Order: sequence, then structure tokens, then C-alpha cells
Amino acid sequence: MTTTQLVIILVFQIIVIGIIVFFRSLDKSQKEGDRSVTDLQNLIQNQGQGLSDTLLRNNDQLSKNFAGLSESVVQRLLESKAAFNKDLYEFKDLLGKDLEAKFEKMNGVVQEKLDRIDKKVQENLNEGFKKTNETFTGIIQRLAKIDEAQKKIESLSSNVISLQDVLTDKKSRGIFGEVQLSNLLNSVFGESGKYYHLQYKLENTKIVDAALTLPEPIGLLCVDSKFPLENFKRMFEGENEEDKKIARREFVKNIKKHIDDIADKYIIKDVTADQAIMFLPAEAIFAEIHAYHPEVIEYSQQRRVWIASPTTFMATLTTVQSVIMNMERSKYMSILHQHINKLGEEFKRYEDRWTNFSKHLSTVTKDADLIHKTTGKISKQFEKIMQVEVETPDELLDFPSQSSEDLI
Repeated sequence: MTTTQLVIILVFQIIVIGIIVFFRSLDKSQKEGDRSVTDLQNLIQNQGQGLSDTLLRNNDQLSKNFAGLSESVVQRLLESKAAFNKDLYEFKDLLGKDLEAKFEKMNGVVQEKLDRIDKKVQENLNEGFKKTNETFTGIIQRLAKIDEAQKKIESLSSNVISLQDVLTDKKSRGIFGEVQLSNLLNSVFGESGKYYHLQYKLENTKIVDAALTLPEPIGLLCVDSKFPLENFKRMFEGENEEDKKIARREFVKNIKKHIDDIADKYIIKDVTADQAIMFLPAEAIFAEIHAYHPEVIEYSQQRRVWIASPTTFMATLTTVQSVIMNMERSKYMSILHQHINKLGEEFKRYEDRWTNFSKHLSTVTKDADLIHKTTGKISKQFEKIMQVEVETPDELLDFPSQSSEDLI
């Protein structure tokens, strides 16, 4: 029994005694209470003395037991430490070998994965570089095309500015229309001289921009270029509606004046055709007249002056070309028919002569056959003569006589 347990038992006994004394003191008087207290004190003192002795004895016993236990525990601890150190060393050795093997395996796996990753990264980089190079090449090509387009745009801008300068000047506009007219005629008929003439001088000393030489009954058809641009622009660029109306009236007046000039100058009786063409180089002006100014069209028909734009004039020239080709084809067909008739007469004469020749040839062939037969007979006689031996004259006299008919 340990000291702690003894102390607990002692305390418990004291508590029990205290409780008993407390209950007893309730029924006794103060005197008895004092005596009980004295007795209790004596009892506690006695118990305390006994407890002290017991504690001393137990303490000595515990000291002895603890000394023996300490030696045993130390011995066991030393043995356990030696065994633990041995097991720890073996575990460390096994753990080191296992870790080394696993590390080598893991190192191989990691190296393999790193190689795969490196290969994949290299492939991706190569593919990326290839795509990047293709992209850069495409960008460079597009930049070159953009640069070329930029140059073309700049050139076109300068051409537009030049065209605006040309259209601003009246004389330049006239030259522009004449050049366009000349290009259209050249594209259909080729060089001038046969079907058309440029800057042609008429009998009234007037010079027309172009004159078409067409078959009769049309004859010489005059074409003059006009470019009424000022009032046409004012019709759309006017500051208000009143200005636009004024410009529209002036535009119609200008067109009619051009029609009158062409009719008076280039339609000459017994010299030119009874009609002429007014060539407008701008499709917009032509469309404006036909869409919104029917009175101008009616007036031009009255004066026998036909209005044409580049598109309609090209169609007109193509039609004229077809008519000329058909007329020339008809002309050549007539000449060809005459030659065919003459060839027929010559062939009839050839047929008669061939018939006569065939008859003579038949006679000659027959005579040739007879001559061939006679030649064969003569050859046979000569062969017989060459084979005969020299004999008496009597034998020679026996030579068979042949009539002239046999020799034939």
C-alpha cells in the first residue's frame, strides 16, 4: 500500500469520526461536547502517531522496492535500447536499399516522362515555329499586296485628280470625248480609212469628229462628241431646289443646242446621210436624258440626231459591222456565183473533150492489142528460126507458107 493511499484512508477516517462526533455533540451538552472533543483529540493524536509509524515503515519498504525496481528497469531499458538500436540499424539499412531501388525506378520513370515531355515540347515548338513562319510569310505577302494596292490607290487617286482636272476644262472634255470615240471605232473596225474617218472635213468645210462610210442608201454618217457637264453637275450640286431647277432648264437647253448644231452642220443633202449621231462620253448624262427628259429625245428624233452613250454606241457599231459584213458577203456571193457559172462552162467543155479522148483512146487501145498479138506471133517465128539447123535447100523449100492474115 502506497503512502498516498494511506493518507486517503486516514483522511476518510478522520472525516467519518468528525461526522460521528458532530452528531453526538448535538445530543450532549456543552460539557460533554468538550469532553468528546478532548477524547477526539486524543484519538486523533493516537491515530496520527500510528499513521506516522505506518508511513515510515511503508516509506522504507517503498525505498527498497524502488531501488530494486530501478535496477531492473535500467537493465531492461538497456536491453531494449540495444535491441532497438539493432532493429533501427536493420530498418535503416532495409529502408535505404528500398528507397534507393524505388528512387532509381522513380528516376527512370521521371526520365522517361521528361523525355516524352521534351519530345512533345520539341514537336509543338517545331510546329509552332512552322506555323509562325507560315504566318509571317503570309503577313509579308499580304503586306506586299497591301503595299501594291496602296500604290495602285495612290496612282488611281492621281488619275482621278487628273480626270477631275480634265473634266473641269471644256476643251479637255472635248478631247476626252474624241479619244473615247476613236477608241470605240478602232475596237470595232480597226484602223481608220476603210469604214470610218476621224476629223473628217465635209464639203461645207466643217470638220466632224468621225464619219462612218456605210453602204448605200445610208452613205456617210457623221458622229460628233458632246460633253455638257457644267449644268449637269449643277443639277445635283446646287445649293437649293431653285438653283437645281435653273440648272435643269439650262441642261435641256444645252442639249437641244448641241442637237441643232449637229443637224445644221453635219446633215447635208446628197453629201451625208439624212441623219447623224451625237456621242455622249458619260453614261450618267445619257441615263439622265432618257429617264427624266423625254422632250429632249423627241426633239432629237425630229432633227434626225440620235443620242448615243459609249455602251449604246458600241452596240450600234456592232450592228453596223454586221450589216456591212452581210452586204459584202452578198457582193462576194454574186461574184462567186459568176465564177461558178464560168467554171461550169469550162467543166462542160472538159467533159466533151474527155468523151472524144475516150473514144480515140479506145481505138488506140484496140489497135495496140492487135499490134501486141502480131508482135507475139513474129517473136515466136523468130524463135523457131533460131532453133532450126541448117539443112538442104529442099528442106528449106518445105518452110510453111503463111498468108499475110496469119502475120497480122
